[in-house]
Amino acid sequence: MAFQQGLSGLSGASMALDVISNNVANSSTVGFKGATTKFGDVYAAALNGAASGVQVGIGVATAQVAQSFTQGNVTPTNNPLDIAINGNGFFQIRQPDGSMAYTRNGQFELDKSGYIVTPQSAHLQGYPIGAPNGPASDLKLDTSDIPPCITSSVKLGLNLDSRSEPPTVPFQSTATNPLPDPLSYNASTSVALYDSLGNSHIFTMYFVSLADGNWDVLASTDGAPATSLSAGGAGTPTISFDQSGALTTTMPVDVGAQIDPIYGAASPISFTLDCTGSSQYGSAFGVNRLENDGYASGRLTGITIGQDGQVLGRYSNGQSKNVGRIVMANFADPNGLISLGQNLWGESLASGQPMVGAPGSGSLGQLVSGAIEESNVDLTKELVNMIIQQRNYQANSQSIKTQDQILQTLVNLR
Repeated sequence: MAFQQGLSGLSGASMALDVISNNVANSSTVGFKGATTKFGDVYAAALNGAASGVQVGIGVATAQVAQSFTQGNVTPTNNPLDIAINGNGFFQIRQPDGSMAYTRNGQFELDKSGYIVTPQSAHLQGYPIGAPNGPASDLKLDTSDIPPCITSSVKLGLNLDSRSEPPTVPFQSTATNPLPDPLSYNASTSVALYDSLGNSHIFTMYFVSLADGNWDVLASTDGAPATSLSAGGAGTPTISFDQSGALTTTMPVDVGAQIDPIYGAASPISFTLDCTGSSQYGSAFGVNRLENDGYASGRLTGITIGQDGQVLGRYSNGQSKNVGRIVMANFADPNGLISLGQNLWGESLASGQPMVGAPGSGSLGQLVSGAIEESNVDLTKELVNMIIQQRNYQANSQSIKTQDQILQTLVNLR
C-alpha cells in the first residue's frame, strides 16, 4: 500500500502548495483573505472482528480549504470612495446579472449615472434617503444642484465698547450719498443675506451710541441708503444694555431688507435678527458669533462616508446633505461562502442567509472612509509553509521510491 499512501501524500502536498501559491499571488490584492489546507487521514473499512490495533492507514485526503477571515491592515488612500471594513461583515453588491455577491474589497467609484459601483460595474447596496430601515437597493448619489434657501434668521453675537461716546457728526445716508460718514457711527459689521433665488446681498449694520447703554442700529442692503431698525426711527434705541453690560432688549427682532427687483427674487427678505449673548463691556468692538440659515445653490463637490455608513454629499455652498447609507452583511458561517473570483463570495446553504444591517450594528464592523483593507496574507509564514510542503512532497516521493526498490528486489529473486 505504500504506493497508494505515497501518492495520496504527493496529492496532499501538491494541493497545499497550490493554496500557498494562491495566497502568495494575492498578497497585494485588496480585501483578499488567505486560505489554509486541512487534511484528514484515510483508513479502509475494517472487516467485522478485525482488531483495531492492527489497522494501517492508506494515506491522506484533503478535508477542507478554509479561508481565514481575520482582519487585514487598514491603509489610508485619501480617496473617499475607498472604504475599508474594520471588523466583521461584507459589502453587499448587486452584480450585472442581478445576483447578490459579497466582498471585502472596498475600492468603489461613481458611474455616469451617480451609482456607487465596483470596477466590474456591480452596484453597492444601501438604504436610500427616507427609508433607513427598508430594503436595501442600489446606492445612488443625487448629483443635481442643491436648491437655495432664503435667509429667515440671523444670529449675531458681539461686544459694543461701553467707552464709546455718541458721535458728534449726524448720521446721514441718502440716495445720492448712501455711505455714511465714518465719524457718524461707532462700529459696523456686515452679513450676507440670500434671496429666494440664492443671490447674495450684503446687509451692513451701523451701530450708533446714544449713551446710557442705548444703541441705534441702522442697516443698508447692497449699498442702499441706511435706515434705522428701531420702530421709532433714527435716534431711538434699537438695543439696550444694563449697567452690567448684559443685553436687555427682547430678542429676536423682525427685520425686512429691500432688494433690487432686477434680481427677480421675492422682496423684501424678511428675517429675524437675534443678538442674544451680545454685551457692552469696556473693550473694543468685536463680533464673536455670526450665523445665517440661508445659502446659495450648490453643486456636489465631494462625499464623506461615516463609520456608520452614512453618505454625506458636500456642496460648493458649504452645505452637506445625507444621500444614503451603506449596508453590510454577515453570515453565521463565513467559511461556507462560495468563492466567485474577483474578491467576491456567494451565499450557500452552508453559510446561511445574509444578516443585513447598518455598519456598527449587531456583529457588523465599522467603515473607514479613504482607506483600503489589505490582504491578510503573511508572506513570511507562507514562504515557510512552502518549504515545509516541499519537504513533505520529497518525503512522500521517497516512500514511493523505496517501495519500488523493494518490489524490484522481489522480482529479481530466482
